[in-house]
Amino acid sequence: MTLKGIHHITAITSSAEENYKFFTYTLGMRLVKKTVNQDDIQTYHLFFADDEGNPGTDMTFFDFPGIPKGSHGTNEIYKTSFRVPTDEALAYWVKRFDRLGVKHTGVKEQFGKKTLSFVDMDDQQYQLISDEKNAGVASGAPWKNGPIPLEYAITGLGPVVVRVDDIDYFKALLEKVLLFKEIDEDGNFYLFEVGEGGNGAQVIVEFRDDLPSARQGFGTVHHAAFRVDDKDALDRWDHHLRQFGLSTSGFVERFYFGSLYARVAPQILFEFATDGPGFMEDEPYETLGEKLSLPPFLESEREFIESKVRHIDTVRSTKTFEKEYE
Repeated sequence: MTLKGIHHITAITSSAEENYKFFTYTLGMRLVKKTVNQDDIQTYHLFFADDEGNPGTDMTFFDFPGIPKGSHGTNEIYKTSFRVPTDEALAYWVKRFDRLGVKHTGVKEQFGKKTLSFVDMDDQQYQLISDEKNAGVASGAPWKNGPIPLEYAITGLGPVVVRVDDIDYFKALLEKVLLFKEIDEDGNFYLFEVGEGGNGAQVIVEFRDDLPSARQGFGTVHHAAFRVDDKDALDRWDHHLRQFGLSTSGFVERFYFGSLYARVAPQILFEFATDGPGFMEDEPYETLGEKLSLPPFLESEREFIESKVRHIDTVRSTKTFEKEYE
């Protein structure tokens, strides 16, 4: 009954096309799966991750047609972190963001780690976090053929930042239900970790009762997922969460991994997801994310689905990305 760390973060974008460009050409993360929302098959679901799509490295996006822009506030999964190897890497990213016109805060420090916060075209909130002083859950491997020099490239997900207006409840949830440990505090920020700990297994909770509640829409996070080994582990977590009075989805087969969902606080949805089978079940390493992939239970509807979702060119195996050192 120990979570292994962060599995993935899923957010909402206003444009799958612009989202693909930003993550591929600006952030240098690899699109490892282009599929559809299994509960809304007219909606794209894009998965960006490390070189092989390892668990703990993927940021995913829904592209809901016509959804309004969200607003940030309290009671939301507020910010997604990405791991980079060193403090020096952050200096590289400052120069890159300045050159490409990406809004950022400059390098700061929190809980002894250097960070660099930035936003995309939707005001989605992100930060890079340095692994230089990190110990704990191993990160992934940077996209070998992407535009970012490997010594500076993103390798996986860092701490999930959550804002809440009831800090006592949320601390109890993390510690008593999800079995996290509080390891540090800085003003109204609290740092929790689970399992092996480190950047890949941490949650930062910000206490804010002075803000209006966030409103979900494009530019906001939909849910955060945590890693477990297999379906047996999901079944144990299902029973465990229900013992604490939380409603769950029960087991959900996502083909690339198995899932369990629970609304753990107002507007905060957590998922528990298995490490496997992974993203190379239906595509080879060389062409991950280049075609529209569908799980077997949707394959019979391919013709209909392809008629409903617009074509997005995500072929990269025929392209050569020069490493951009500035």
